Amino acid sequence: MSAPRKSHTSVSDMPAASADRPSREEAEAAVRVLLRWAGDDPNREGLLDTPSRVVRAYEEFFQGYEQSPHEILSRTFSEVQGYDEMIVLKDIRFESYCEHHIVPIIGRAHVAYLPNKRVVGISKLARLVDAFAKRLQIQEKMTAQIADTLDDVLQPLGVGVILEAAHQCMSTRGVHKAGVSMVTSRMLGSFRNDPLTRREFLAIVGNSNAFSVSNT
Repeated sequence: MSAPRKSHTSVSDMPAASADRPSREEAEAAVRVLLRWAGDDPNREGLLDTPSRVVRAYEEFFQGYEQSPHEILSRTFSEVQGYDEMIVLKDIRFESYCEHHIVPIIGRAHVAYLPNKRVVGISKLARLVDAFAKRLQIQEKMTAQIADTLDDVLQPLGVGVILEAAHQCMSTRGVHKAGVSMVTSRMLGSFRNDPLTRREFLAIVGNSNAFSVSNT
């Protein structure tokens, strides 16, 4: 008898709507307060439309809160002619925002899994990355969320996820260290337990060139 499958603790797919969520008007008013706090006049010509623009930008930056990662992976395919080799989608560019300073995290994700009779459309892997990236994040948590969700929904033989990103909370403030990137990974199933599978994944994504991240 096989051991029971380990389940992962993960964030809620879709955060519950709160009755206390501010209105758009309240959000725009908050932006005006920040403009005043920064020392400028929100009523001057150049800033009159800034509050509404910022709110619209936030709707785009954080649209991941409106998406269900599990739903993204819900449609799978089993007619694969017995294909049982690794599936890798590499160099998935993502943009996220540091939950500590709300400044950009820009990088690339490499996502792989070893199918167990079911596969998912490759665009869904990119959408899965975006669903978690477009939230307030730390890179370590985002790496785990992508891997755990893929493992939970597809139940493959293994999952491998690598993220490398430049954090503007480090390059534009604080220590001001530009050109620094952070690498995180999560390996599950055969990617963790089988050195050959892990080595194949790392060889496919590359040890250096595949991790190139632009700070511009």
